[in-house]
Amino acid sequence: QVQLLESGGGLVQAGGSLRLSCSASGGTFSSYSMGWFRQAPGKERDMVARISMSSGSAYYAPSVKDRFTISRDNAKTTVYLQMNRLTPEDTAVYYCNALLSTGRIWGQGTQVTVSS
Repeated sequence: QVQLLESGGGLVQAGGSLRLSCSASGGTFSSYSMGWFRQAPGKERDMVARISMSSGSAYYAPSVKDRFTISRDNAKTTVYLQMNRLTPEDTAVYYCNALLSTGRIWGQGTQVTVSS
């Protein structure tokens, strides 16, 4: 069974950077696409970025494009989200997600707070 564990969240000032990591265990990591979602208080969970199985393609939400970069290391079964030029609007719980043939698997989330 696939399990995901996020890390790297925290408190950062506006304009700063953070790198989130999501380590996967179980399953065959290289066989499913990965993504990052976020959910702010009182709002829906939205996709931030996703990356294909082989890192051949990546998609970003318009609000983070050119500031965030998603990457993966299949040998380490880890997906990353590099977040630069953070703003208070990026404050949310960030969730790692794996898209399997049987459905989506979610991590427990990691809090990112950006102070102004």
